[in-house]
Amino acid sequence: MRVKALAALGVDIALPTGVYYVLRYAAGLDEHLALVVSSLVPALSVAVSLARGRRPDRLALFMTAMILAGAAVSALVHDPRFLLAKDGWFMGVAGLWFLSSARWDRPLAFTFTRFLLEGRVGPGRESWDVLWERLPAFRRIWRVVTVMYGLGLLADAAVRVVMAYALPMDVVPALGTAQYVVWLLLMQVAINVYLVPSGLYNRYSPLYAPLREPAAANG
Repeated sequence: MRVKALAALGVDIALPTGVYYVLRYAAGLDEHLALVVSSLVPALSVAVSLARGRRPDRLALFMTAMILAGAAVSALVHDPRFLLAKDGWFMGVAGLWFLSSARWDRPLAFTFTRFLLEGRVGPGRESWDVLWERLPAFRRIWRVVTVMYGLGLLADAAVRVVMAYALPMDVVPALGTAQYVVWLLLMQVAINVYLVPSGLYNRYSPLYAPLREPAAANG
């Protein structure tokens, strides 16, 4: 399921770019119409998934909301430069959302990451609700990661908006798609540079010591 979700995300990012260039150079559409039509492709994917009765997780709901909002903006706005920049504006909103969530009861990085890692970390592969309640250091880790994601999203947003208004229009969709890949790789490297020393992946690390204390006391 996790692999399928990531594959679907890749399709939703890459397919609209391919559709844009087909419409521009094979069908001869202008930039605005090609952007509008290509922006609707992920929305159709969402509609098919919902029609099949699939229940999205929280990450899928977040991506679905972003896709549908993007489709709505594309249908209503007639400025092609703004349409090129819309992913940047949405990334900026997402970045601010992440930063604001850092002090919530459950920050967004915790909520979105648990479906990938829950059951794979911790000395006994405990529920993340247990880890959250019993380990202050675990809570701090996900608040820090949430801030890292928020800052990363804001940086990504700034680059996208600048590209949309500064570069030739037909160059931007391809660069924007490549930027998703580069951004994801850079974020994964940066976050794991923090997570590995934190002991998250090491079941014997001091991070999990409070979970072992009752067992030691009973022994």
